[in-house]
Amino acid sequence: QVHVVESGGGLVQSGGSLRLSCVVSGIDFEAATMAWYRPAPGKERELVATITRYGTTIYANSVKGRFTISRDNAKNTVYLQMNSVKPEDTAVYYCNRRPPWGDVPWGQGTQVTVSS
Repeated sequence: QVHVVESGGGLVQSGGSLRLSCVVSGIDFEAATMAWYRPAPGKERELVATITRYGTTIYANSVKGRFTISRDNAKNTVYLQMNSVKPEDTAVYYCNRRPPWGDVPWGQGTQVTVSS
């Protein structure tokens, strides 16, 4: 059975930092391309950051230079380091494969709230 647990969100002031974590069990995590997503106007979710099995990273223009995605395959965990956060980063953040295959359920997400 596949499980996803996101954590690390909270309330942070504009310009501050947070580190999100996502633990995924029940898949071949080391081989998976993983990503962080958040809701966006007009879309169900927008892609925030991606990391391939080889460690290659891709970022949305809106977070480039501020967010860093990383992974620890030994812990089946993907991270999102969020620096210099802005009020527009306020959202529930989810992790999943990129693209989602349907085998990994959408978790409850972790709420990030940035105050101005």
